[in-house]
Amino acid sequence: MRRIFKALGLGLVGLSLAAGGALAQGKKWETVRIATEGAYAPYNFTGPGGKLEGFEIDLANDLCRRMKVKCEIIAQDWDGIVPALNAGKYDAIMAGMNITEKRLEVMNFSVPYAATPHGWGVMKGSPLAKLEGAGKVFSLDTEADAAKKVIEDWKPLLKGKTVGVQGSTTNSAFLDKYLNGTIEIREYKTTEQHDLDLAAGRIDAIFAGHGAIVATIEKPEFKDMIIAGAGLRGDVLGRGVATAMRKQDPELKAMFDEAIKAAAADGTIATLSKKWFKIDATPPQSS
Repeated sequence: MRRIFKALGLGLVGLSLAAGGALAQGKKWETVRIATEGAYAPYNFTGPGGKLEGFEIDLANDLCRRMKVKCEIIAQDWDGIVPALNAGKYDAIMAGMNITEKRLEVMNFSVPYAATPHGWGVMKGSPLAKLEGAGKVFSLDTEADAAKKVIEDWKPLLKGKTVGVQGSTTNSAFLDKYLNGTIEIREYKTTEQHDLDLAAGRIDAIFAGHGAIVATIEKPEFKDMIIAGAGLRGDVLGRGVATAMRKQDPELKAMFDEAIKAAAADGTIATLSKKWFKIDATPPQSS
């Protein structure tokens, strides 16, 4: 492992040896416990027999192999996932979690390993299928004027509509910041729950990551769902999906950073994201 500091002179070397090397070495990681939600397909979900599957499960196992550690993947409900990390229940989170300024106040993040837009899922016959900007993607950071214009263009169609979103997410933060007062926001514990309510006609639309919406559309019972309007990135929607860790584990962050960059460089992230998302979700900054 990397040294926390370099020995400066024989006296300091002797002191380090006398202390059993504990001060000279960072934490040695042999096993890394990773939490995932298990209910956010295709990032992570619980398959037949209770087995965890998805993009992040495949990627986590690949990263652990590169880091030469044993991988233990744990299912954890989304609404308690951050407190349990900081309480030491596990060492990292890989659960479709975007990097945001607010989250950086309480956690460290690796470099991102996925970046897909966020947007609307609606049923084919809905008036919301005509939301402005279909097929386009705008960044609220680098294309703020264009992104905010398309949001304003949505408002007449969205007025009074009920929109489902998973609570305590970047998606719910977006709706609260940009569309609170225009729509009725209905929060759900999981994306699976709001998908079912949309198909049943109990809500008018969902707002979620495009990757999650595409995975839902591929299920036969959701064949009449479509992605509507422009996709958005940036601002409260975050800087990309990454591994979250406690701030007191800098060695682990360095290990994940190195492994993710290697997986991006050799095409592993592209291969896995095409398998699960049907698109290359490799973030530009980690290539």
